[in-house]
Amino acid sequence: MEAAPEQGVCPAGAEAEPCPEPPAHRLSAAELDRELDSRSELIDDKEFDIPQVDTPPTLESILNETDDEEESFILEDPFLLNIDNTDTHSYDTSSVASSDSGDRTHLKRKKKLPDSLSLHGSVIRLSLLKGISAQIVSAADKVDAGLPTAIAASNLIAVGTSHGLALIFDQNQALRLCLGSTAVGAQYGAVSALSINNDCSRLLCGFAKGQITMWDLASGKLLRSITDAHPPGTAILHIKFTDDPTLAICNDSGGSVFELSFKRVMGVRTCESRCLFSGSKGEVCCIEPLHAKLELRDHPITQYSLLAMASLTKILVIGLKPSLKVWMTFPYGRMDPSSVPLLAWHFVAVQNSVNPMLAFCRGDVVHFLLVKRDDTGAIHVTKQRQLHLHYDLINFTWINSRTAVLLDSVEKLHVIDRQTQEELETIEIPEVQLVYNSSHFKSLATGGNVSEALALVGEKACYQSISSCGGQIFYLGTKSVHVMTLRSWRERVDHLLKQERLTDALALAWSFYEGKAKAVVGLSGDTSKRKAVIADRMVEILLHYADRTLKKCPDQGKIQVMEQHFQDVVPVIVDYCLLLQRTDLLFNQIYDKMSENSVAKGIFLECLEPYILSDKLMGITAQVMKDLLLHFQDKNRLENLEACIVHMDVTSLDIQQVVLLCWENHLYDAMIYVYNSGMNDFISPMEKLFKVIAPPLNAGKSLTDEQVIMGNKLLVYISCCLAGRAYPLGDIPEDLVPLVKNQVFEFLIRLHSAEGSVDEEVYPYVRTLLHFDTREFLNVLALTFEDFKNDKQAVEYQQRIVDILLKVMVENSDFTPSQVGCLFTFLARQLAKPNNTLFVNRTLFDQVLEFLCSPDDDSRHSERQQVLLELLQAGGIVQFEESRLIQMAEKAEFYQICEFMYERELRYDKIIGCYLHDPVRKEEVFNYIHNILSMPGYSAEEKQSVWQEALEHIEELLLLSPCKAADLVAIHFSEQIESIITNLQDQFLLFQFLRSLLDPREGINQDLIRLPPGITEQFIELLCQYSPDQVLETLKVLEYCRLEETIQITQKHQLHEASSYLLEKKGDIHGAFLVMLERLQSKLLMLMQDDESSAELPLLENIEDTLMKTIALCQRNSHNLDQQQREALWFPLLEAMMSPQKLSGSSQCRYSEALKSLTMQVLNNMAAFIALPSILQRILQDPVYGKGKLGEIQGLVLGMLDTFNYEQTLLETTTNLLNHDLHWSLCNLRASVTRGLTPKQDYCCICLQQYKRRQETADEIIVFSCGHLYHSLCLLSKECGTVTKGLMRWMCYKCNSSNKGGKLSENFSELKKGRGASLAQASSESLLDPQQIQAFDQLCRLNRGTSRLALLTELSRGHGGEKHGLLSVSHGDPATSSVFQNENFKLHLAPPPLAED
Repeated sequence: MEAAPEQGVCPAGAEAEPCPEPPAHRLSAAELDRELDSRSELIDDKEFDIPQVDTPPTLESILNETDDEEESFILEDPFLLNIDNTDTHSYDTSSVASSDSGDRTHLKRKKKLPDSLSLHGSVIRLSLLKGISAQIVSAADKVDAGLPTAIAASNLIAVGTSHGLALIFDQNQALRLCLGSTAVGAQYGAVSALSINNDCSRLLCGFAKGQITMWDLASGKLLRSITDAHPPGTAILHIKFTDDPTLAICNDSGGSVFELSFKRVMGVRTCESRCLFSGSKGEVCCIEPLHAKLELRDHPITQYSLLAMASLTKILVIGLKPSLKVWMTFPYGRMDPSSVPLLAWHFVAVQNSVNPMLAFCRGDVVHFLLVKRDDTGAIHVTKQRQLHLHYDLINFTWINSRTAVLLDSVEKLHVIDRQTQEELETIEIPEVQLVYNSSHFKSLATGGNVSEALALVGEKACYQSISSCGGQIFYLGTKSVHVMTLRSWRERVDHLLKQERLTDALALAWSFYEGKAKAVVGLSGDTSKRKAVIADRMVEILLHYADRTLKKCPDQGKIQVMEQHFQDVVPVIVDYCLLLQRTDLLFNQIYDKMSENSVAKGIFLECLEPYILSDKLMGITAQVMKDLLLHFQDKNRLENLEACIVHMDVTSLDIQQVVLLCWENHLYDAMIYVYNSGMNDFISPMEKLFKVIAPPLNAGKSLTDEQVIMGNKLLVYISCCLAGRAYPLGDIPEDLVPLVKNQVFEFLIRLHSAEGSVDEEVYPYVRTLLHFDTREFLNVLALTFEDFKNDKQAVEYQQRIVDILLKVMVENSDFTPSQVGCLFTFLARQLAKPNNTLFVNRTLFDQVLEFLCSPDDDSRHSERQQVLLELLQAGGIVQFEESRLIQMAEKAEFYQICEFMYERELRYDKIIGCYLHDPVRKEEVFNYIHNILSMPGYSAEEKQSVWQEALEHIEELLLLSPCKAADLVAIHFSEQIESIITNLQDQFLLFQFLRSLLDPREGINQDLIRLPPGITEQFIELLCQYSPDQVLETLKVLEYCRLEETIQITQKHQLHEASSYLLEKKGDIHGAFLVMLERLQSKLLMLMQDDESSAELPLLENIEDTLMKTIALCQRNSHNLDQQQREALWFPLLEAMMSPQKLSGSSQCRYSEALKSLTMQVLNNMAAFIALPSILQRILQDPVYGKGKLGEIQGLVLGMLDTFNYEQTLLETTTNLLNHDLHWSLCNLRASVTRGLTPKQDYCCICLQQYKRRQETADEIIVFSCGHLYHSLCLLSKECGTVTKGLMRWMCYKCNSSNKGGKLSENFSELKKGRGASLAQASSESLLDPQQIQAFDQLCRLNRGTSRLALLTELSRGHGGEKHGLLSVSHGDPATSSVFQNENFKLHLAPPPLAED
């Protein structure tokens, strides 16, 4: 990595002659501001090594500087170039970006890199060299030098022109030499390439007509004029000195490369030429020798004099010394043939060694190759990570070992960091009006004798217009020279400040400080020295901005506007002061400034809160701390206040004042913290809290919410103190832990409080905590006992506190059973520990048992039981005599206690009784019995005793839940079911049991139980008694029942529908019908009798319901009956419906309309099974209608005729459609299969020979409908022909092979034998031949949707095995081919016409 050499300051204004400004149009100040604003978003910021300025500008001067002031610029070389910053808007530009450099490919690329302006600031500065630019324009006018064509930069700058001159400028932009003449230019053409050697003593010029000249830069003498170094008639594209001043390389427009050796023999200067690469093997259009800086001249790789060459197809790296050798070739991948090959060397540090790296690119991918020499002298080239871009490059230049500057084809500069591949800045340079070398690549000066490929590359070539030297890049324009350098780190920060972007400027400075910034220039020395320099600059910025913010504060307006103004800046200042660890600066100078404005002060204090809460802010001054507390108090943000206090060092504050503040605002955590950390006082906070919660607790009053919060905090605080933790967070210092524990214990077990009254009860603190929350207080003690070491003092403390607890609770009657139970549970746990040292009198446990089991009131039964259960489970059972315990529990009805004891004694059968007697847990008895009987882990005797006990209590279990009991019986007592049924006296209970057992809908697996049929009949009998409505539904789901017996039961109970269902099931259809008919007739009779009553509506609905069921019965069975049997069903039904109308006459009957409509339904349903003439004949034979009263039945007859008409019309329409579709389809089929086939080509698609080849007797020409043509023998060789039923069937080879993986579409061919074509004969069945199938498929595809023919074909399939002469056409898989399975299928049919009366 190079470090920038120390620089001197260049003398200002050392221009050789006044520089006339190019023609310009001036923008107004307002326009200029707008222009600069719009451009600032395009400028990207990144950095490079530029030397430090002796006296850096102050922030004030930068901020007050005008936009168009010229910036000084410093060259990285020891020689300085006096240049001015360009005013990019002060002259006309006609950028060549619109003509020569248009990139048609960039429009396609949409990938966008992230904007890096905010990350890196402005990294590069592009400046116009006014002196040189003016003199180039002047030379063109005055001496007819022509336009500039090439540039070379070293300690001097050389510019070649189109009329053959070379202008040499020094570091002050003064014109030192003008080499050559226009006369020579007329002979040699334009200067097409320039090169200056290492020590700036020689200049090589290459010309468009192929000549080369060498000049002495000290004297301006022509030393050599070389005309025979390469083939005549080709332009010089490149001429380059190597590090050896006697060796140069040239590349001409023929694509050849030559080595030029300069010698001086006997005072005569000669030049020997050697061809390194001939253009006949591939044209080289870019060459780059490896140059080493002075300090790297001893690098071992320099002895090989490496040269990289780029042809149109590959890259080569060769060594010129000690003998010519090719070290590497690397072919391009796929790329745009118009893109320009680029090469660039630079020494880089990789893995602690410095080696040359070659970057090469053609298009939008840059490859990096690291070149190393091993110990044997061989050279190894390793590929590094590629750089993928979203634009095409026309130039690649290293500006230092970490940073490269790329120019794309639309004249945008991109600064890229090599290691991270991050784009640091992008800037457009149309104002440069870059010069392109296209004419030399096309060799126009010698008649354009170059290849098209080279001429295409030349469109965008600008190799000679860009030259780099010492960290600067020079760009040659048509009227100017610009220089690009990296800004120093200070400039980059100041550039952002000038744009009022404080946050970005500080972020950039911080990235320098952390060493994460890219392209850093101007920082030298070790890390600590660099950090100190940057920190000083950041402090200046922070202080300045603090002043500036206060000065610029809006004087009037809304408070929100002021708050927003400070909110934008103050947090940033605080953040960076803390990042720089400058709390002294933050809390003194900056805080003093902010205190001048109350709003700024408030925002400043609020900024501190997150840092305090995360413990990142130490050393707050007492004044700031005090102001912070007051600020939060004023804003009434007490939660924030408390959160901050517990993270602060409060020793420097007025402790009493803070305690008072906390107490008044109920900030108990903060108050405790202040006492603890401020005064090391752990007792006072407890006393203060006790004083609030003790009086109401002792008086038996309920606590307020506030007091409950205080009590809870007190418990947590005591727990923390006894565990050695600080409250509310952190830990107590190690040395204080034992002391704090002892203090807190002593405080808790005090006999009296400090200010207690005379009648105060003993141990007030323990008493208060027990009253407040017994369970939690005892938990705190239990945790503390866990932590105790078994030393003598600890044991004494434990015993003492246990004695106090017993004294307080047992001798007082104002504690609930639950509280007393908690104490004894706690004691039982402590006593059950293996290393227990406590002593508790056993009689106390007996007293507790008496207290819990013999209560004075019955109100807390479950609570007392629960307490005693916890006590036993905690190990207290060892303190009691078990038999006495069971007796007392049974007496007190503590069934859970009994269960606990019985389980210990393995008397599982007894537990069933506990469940049954316990009103809360009755339902759980079923699960309990099932688990004992089915789970492993119990002995056979235990299971037997439980089984026996359950059987004895079966009636109780049934009463509890018939369903669950039946489930239990089915699984475990299936053998005993009959005896259980026999023993059950309660008939309704028996009914519920049998229903749960036998009804499959109840969920019991019927395979588990095998019962005699008599039990099923008993169940149906009970069902008829208790739930007659459900009989029919139940009969439908019952699996086992005898029909005869069941019919007798249903008939006995007059359940007609059930009887009918059973008779139908038995096969007695007529019997079933008669039962329903009798029921219908009885209801119709009731209707006629109750004519005057009000209950006709429910009765009518009842009649309709019965009728519908009767019709359904007839319909179900008519299919299997002959005509006579059908009439025996339907005519009595019709007669039954018509008789009420005949009797009453339609005029008198109130519901004749309803009955008519019901009769109509019977007729409509009959029509499907009985011929219409029979029905009409039966009606007309009726004696009533036979006497001329046809008017009565007119409606019925007309309705039947309408139905008949509708069905007749439907049939005719269907037949017409079928005939029409069939005719249309066959016409189209005939047309398609007789149409001629047109081959796509006149050769066979398999053997690729003409179809007229040798005519073998067996060889036929096969043409497919897809247009492919084959010889039949070729198709047979590919197995594309099969014989079916004596007919040859062919498949198109090409179409089948292209359909891999899908269904092979068989294109069946037509056989063309000789000149005539004969269709294959269709077989005798009504099948289509292959060609017809293919044509029909095509028609189906054209005729979208379901065709009517397909629809009718589908309908015809539905009739069993009947064959109609329809085409059978299948589409795809039969499983999914039905048109009716298509979810969008709809059949639109008109309803029958309505008959008008």
